[in-house]
Amino acid sequence: MVCHYLVKGRVQGVGFRWFVQREAAEIGLRGWVRNTDQGHVEVLAAGEPSELVELKDALHKGSRGSRVDAVLENELAESEGATLGSFEIEGAW
Repeated sequence: MVCHYLVKGRVQGVGFRWFVQREAAEIGLRGWVRNTDQGHVEVLAAGEPSELVELKDALHKGSRGSRVDAVLENELAESEGATLGSFEIEGAW
């Protein structure tokens, strides 16, 4: 299963991407997390449905210092996850 999430709130500059990367890697998901130009965080994750539910719960919880106002979720075609490797942060230095 492959899902795209858009997380809105105070999620940039508070370690949110590192939080997501750690949570997703512990769960065993493949994919990436990155900031958007609109001040949100975007996540693309592939794994078992139960694993994605676990990630979504973590996204709602957020990192310490963050404030999550909304998590928008879209399920994608399985083919969207074909090239995804281990979970990483995109655009990090």
